[in-house]
Amino acid sequence: MGRGKCDVTRYTPPVNTPFLAAMSRTIGWLADRRIPRPLRGPIYKGYCRFTGADPSEASQALDGYPSMGTFFVRHLRDGARPVEQAPGKLPSPCDSHIQNISKITEGTVLQAKGQPYAIRDLLAGVGEEVDLEGGHAWIMYLSPSDYHRVHSPEDARLTEVRWVPGTFYSVAPGVLLKRPGVIAGNERAVLRLETSRGPLFLVMVGALNVARIRVVGVEPGQDTKLDQHFARGEELARFEMGSTVVLVSPPGGLQPLDSLSEGDALRLGQWLANWA
Repeated sequence: MGRGKCDVTRYTPPVNTPFLAAMSRTIGWLADRRIPRPLRGPIYKGYCRFTGADPSEASQALDGYPSMGTFFVRHLRDGARPVEQAPGKLPSPCDSHIQNISKITEGTVLQAKGQPYAIRDLLAGVGEEVDLEGGHAWIMYLSPSDYHRVHSPEDARLTEVRWVPGTFYSVAPGVLLKRPGVIAGNERAVLRLETSRGPLFLVMVGALNVARIRVVGVEPGQDTKLDQHFARGEELARFEMGSTVVLVSPPGGLQPLDSLSEGDALRLGQWLANWA
């Protein structure tokens, strides 16, 4: 299928957006309810058995998490996610499965097979002066089993955060194949990172049951210009439920690894790309 501009999916918010938003925020409220200490271990172990999460990676005993929300955004024990340091490579910013690796062609990238959308729609005005044609985008899906904190993939300065309102559709791989435009239409936070090799754009895409995205040092929902340094591997943001991260690199920057393909599992700190 061609990827010319005539094929680009332009997102139109559906009529049921208020319902999806309300449902997502209600589930967030429920996730914050305090669980009696004797019930915490059995509940969280049941969650881990159902999702495939590993409770042994948690930084504290299971009964130390007062709510499902706090358990979901748990820190990991020291050493659970070593971040590679070779300067010519870029580590993954998060646990994920690779949903798509796409070259930016005629201003578009692929959400899923045969479903192009405009990269400028995704970035919502951030980095308008940066030429992206010929660059790449990595779409990384975080499942309920994954660690849900996102870390800086490189020594970088966070210079801009833009909050973009949108819908709350699921971003599970099977849904993306059936519903065009979700990645560029869901609620999201767009982060600009300035590295010694040029800018990177990291997009935190919200989804069904994910009403809260948090960025370290930034007020939620407030568009912000700043100059905050993050070392490679330092925590940058988090989802307070699962969702998707999109990393965008201009041409001449990052190059995809030949060894990575759609559906591959990655952990935070494992190699994602090479610097050109």
